[in-house]
Amino acid sequence: MLRPLLDAIAPPLCAGCGAAAGRLEPLCAVCRGQLRWLGSEPVPIGAALHAWAPLAYEGPAQGVVRALKFKGATRAAHAMAAQMAAGAPPGWLDPDRVLVPVPLHPARARKRGYNQALRLAEALSGRTGMRLHDCLERAGPRGTQVGRDRARRLSGIAGSIRLVAAGPRAAVLVDDVITTGATLAACAHVLLAGGATSVVAVGYARTPGR
Repeated sequence: MLRPLLDAIAPPLCAGCGAAAGRLEPLCAVCRGQLRWLGSEPVPIGAALHAWAPLAYEGPAQGVVRALKFKGATRAAHAMAAQMAAGAPPGWLDPDRVLVPVPLHPARARKRGYNQALRLAEALSGRTGMRLHDCLERAGPRGTQVGRDRARRLSGIAGSIRLVAAGPRAAVLVDDVITTGATLAACAHVLLAGGATSVVAVGYARTPGR
């Protein structure tokens, strides 16, 4: 009940430049105009996975991801999900597929208070009507993947992802950003080993060239 009053007193700020933004939009009109759209063509992540994101991970899109991940801007997930649902490859977000959020290490989830991939998957589920199954868990030592190349990321997560419930047959992995794709590849490997017959991955933004 206090949200409209708080928004009137202190309007939400743009995640890209810090100017005033709309109540339901994480970016102002100027920053929305600077987003670089990537189209609907997925990219391969290793031999067994294809991934897609609507935007390049740069400029204002990078600001949105950081706001969701590090600044508690969980409402941004709804606008992010809308952009993902609008341009996803044909058939990827059909109701017969199941959304699976990429897991966050429990220590990091406790510190942050939420898993940003789960928030994004929840918003995507609400927009598409797809089922959501939070069936993956991340264990082992906590470590950051930021700044690591693909080989080091793969070695860092090998064996740290596991199923905590039976996975879906047709899964759509959900994450906020796709960089090297190492985490997504590890999640896909676990789902396929657990009986999935089809796994694809979607994110809000993707590193250019990935």
